[in-house]
Amino acid sequence: MDIDVDLIRRDLAQLVSIDSVGGSEGEVMAQRWSAATLQGLRLDVDLWRLDLDDLRAHPDYPGEEVEREEAWGCVGVSGEGTPALVLNGHLDVVPSGDPESWSGADPWHLHEDDGVWFGRGVCDMKGGVVAIIAAARAVADADVGLRRPFAVHTVIGEEDGGVGTFATLRRGHLGDACLIAEPTAHQIVAANAGSLTFRIEVPGHSTHGSMRRSGTSAIAVFESIHRALRELEARRNATPAAPFTGMPWPISVGILQAGEWASTVPDLLVAEGRHGVMPGESFAEAKAVFEQAVHAADHPFLRERPAVVTWPGGHFAAGALPESHPFLGEVVDAVGSGPEVVGAPYGSDLRLYQAAGVPTVQYGPGQIQHAHAVDEQVSIDDVVTAAEAYARLILTRCT
Repeated sequence: MDIDVDLIRRDLAQLVSIDSVGGSEGEVMAQRWSAATLQGLRLDVDLWRLDLDDLRAHPDYPGEEVEREEAWGCVGVSGEGTPALVLNGHLDVVPSGDPESWSGADPWHLHEDDGVWFGRGVCDMKGGVVAIIAAARAVADADVGLRRPFAVHTVIGEEDGGVGTFATLRRGHLGDACLIAEPTAHQIVAANAGSLTFRIEVPGHSTHGSMRRSGTSAIAVFESIHRALRELEARRNATPAAPFTGMPWPISVGILQAGEWASTVPDLLVAEGRHGVMPGESFAEAKAVFEQAVHAADHPFLRERPAVVTWPGGHFAAGALPESHPFLGEVVDAVGSGPEVVGAPYGSDLRLYQAAGVPTVQYGPGQIQHAHAVDEQVSIDDVVTAAEAYARLILTRCT
């Protein structure tokens, strides 16, 4: 089945030009682009405005880390009945950072060099989205007789919790199985670790910098907490079970803020980061073990004024394809060349489909280390290869 790389290039250039950072107007624009594109492929399209107030009131709401006043869902289906296959991709991206740090060109302009595409979102995961669209186009052009429909779910909000997929599933858009086109470096991801966003407020006692020993620096207090978290991380990752390897549920500090004046000992430090959640571990259990480590940190100041831990932002549960499920074999056959089946250390929308009873795996173009990075990139061949695999999977499940 022929995959048109020129049309992939056109689609990706259009998508990259939409600055669809989470919470921005670009998220809305990207979903409108998706709806128009899927309609052009003769799919039945459901484009709807998300009722954010209703979603946020739901007990299983996955959380958000950006402010949104407007958000849209988009689903395209090839026919009537429950789809035999769902292909999912998110259109929200992280900020580009300083444009001057990008070596090729404007991060919101698709740049091509030596068989590689560059631009914000090409890896995570607009490259996967255009590969899905290319596969749907190839199936439509081949005019094969599908016995059952397939569906394309494009979503927003994946980067900060998964509200888009959560809303799509709540609207009743389900299927017999789902493939998410996240970048997987030629591997198939059959399980995800989860993650929580933590915030630690660490106290200190301020004084003049020239008399620092008469005060207590919140930075010094945090150093003891950080050591305790490193020890917790080592214990939790000592013997990960298959398909996970390495350090699948790390603890990472991403933001540190302390001090208001250069010559003053800071009396408050705020640390924010991510805490990995293990399969089978509830959010309550993951939070409890983290908080115990923080409160057990060895610093005398903490005995009088304990650090305060809160949990803002997204809640990503761990998720896994049921063991020995036949869908995994179908994806392996569609990909070809004996891809490795692994567990991923990051959270994704996989756990939302799994929680809704939809067996789900991830396979898509690109490598995760290029996601969120300066000079974000994806191999053109990877995108084409993924599109071919998606087309084969559609035929396997739908004919």
